Amino acid sequence: MLGRIRTVADPAGGRRRVRREEIDRVRATPGFPESLRDRVKTVGTADGAALMDITPARFTRLARAGVLTPVKWYVNRYRAVVWLYLEEELRQFTASADSTALLTGRAPEGLRTRLEEGTDLRARNWRSRHAGFLLRQSEDPWERAAAGASLLDPAHLAEVVRDPYERAYLNRLKPEPLTQAAPESPTSRIVERIVTADDPNEISWLRANVILTLEEARRLRPAPRPGRPPVSASPRPHPALDPVPWPTAHVAGAAPGQWAHKTLPPEGRMPEPEGDGRREEPRGLFKWLRRRRT
Repeated sequence: MLGRIRTVADPAGGRRRVRREEIDRVRATPGFPESLRDRVKTVGTADGAALMDITPARFTRLARAGVLTPVKWYVNRYRAVVWLYLEEELRQFTASADSTALLTGRAPEGLRTRLEEGTDLRARNWRSRHAGFLLRQSEDPWERAAAGASLLDPAHLAEVVRDPYERAYLNRLKPEPLTQAAPESPTSRIVERIVTADDPNEISWLRANVILTLEEARRLRPAPRPGRPPVSASPRPHPALDPVPWPTAHVAGAAPGQWAHKTLPPEGRMPEPEGDGRREEPRGLFKWLRRRRT
């Protein structure tokens, strides 16, 4: 998911696979396998603070303020969230001259103010990074729409995607859940809180991108519906899209990847059909029912 090893989709719909050529490329990297392990090694708060030569309390404050972006997390047996960080990124942050003021002495006033207000950007920064992971693995517009939908609350998703069959299709394409705990267990509620967007700017950004990606997905094929045979189609080639940055927090987090971006129609509506704009006259039973209703 970090992009260190290129993967391809499984035609049978299983887990993603790694080609033999990619395995050979990774093995040919100088210093393999230790070099690869060093690039993906994660550390917690205590080890991260020791690596940066600061106290765990200062490390936690930097992470809550959004200066450090988690790459992974889990819920321990005490139902506490344990955040993990890439050791490689912490080393780069410590070596940067711009970070000296944050690692020593009194923290900047703006950072102190945000922390006093109770700001905690760890979950939001993780979601921005996780969105990039999901998009890198999405090779179909419906999958890209599902990636954004997976971070939205069901109520917000219902407002954006009013068609119940489209919502069901997006839910089917959502990534695997991050926990195998029972749906109503305390652990599941903690996981749901972390993976669901809660910031107004973040929610607006996700809603807009789901709308835009759905437009492309609908042009490719409709969502499955009862009584209709499934439509299978491969994604059509399209030009590379300019990256749309994750909504800016007080301190920018990691870039989440590339989302589709174009002018949004008024109120999220689909554009009008080309031509004279007239709809096709209903036929058969629908035409008869319409006449009776009239």
